[in-house]
Amino acid sequence: MHYPWTAIPDTAIPRAANPIFQHLLDTYVSESNKVASTWGEFTDDDLDFKPHPRSSSVSEIFRHQLLSERRFFGEFLLTPEPPPDKILPSSLTVENAGACFIELVLGRLDFFAQQQEPWWMETVPFFDVERQRIWIFWRRVLHAVHHHTQLTVILRLLGHNVPSTYGPSADVTWS
Repeated sequence: MHYPWTAIPDTAIPRAANPIFQHLLDTYVSESNKVASTWGEFTDDDLDFKPHPRSSSVSEIFRHQLLSERRFFGEFLLTPEPPPDKILPSSLTVENAGACFIELVLGRLDFFAQQQEPWWMETVPFFDVERQRIWIFWRRVLHAVHHHTQLTVILRLLGHNVPSTYGPSADVTWS
């Protein structure tokens, strides 16, 4: 597939120490690129939009994504992360949020690439239960998918283009 813009190129993905785990790195980058391309379709004027009074605004979803990824990866998988109070940009704009998101993703890749099977398969605390690290990793990736799907619906409601994520969209066609 060819996307018109990619935040993290394939050449930036490190090789996993154990090749059986390369798909984790490749998929994490691919899903992060989808998040970044979705965020990039918003304007700063859209940040306060919420489709329903009980829904989160665009900026709240951005903040949640940044902070919850830091928590999942830092607290449960022990990735080196900035302190929570250093995660959010001082001024939340679409551009700043996207740049922050990509910087955090890039900072995790080498850590994940170095991990071997015993580390991935180890059961560790996860909220009030215990899960294997690989399960926690995939749960976080799926959580990101959930949020970028929310945001594509909001893009449509705002009348913006919806980027291709898993293939062409109604706004983006491929030949």
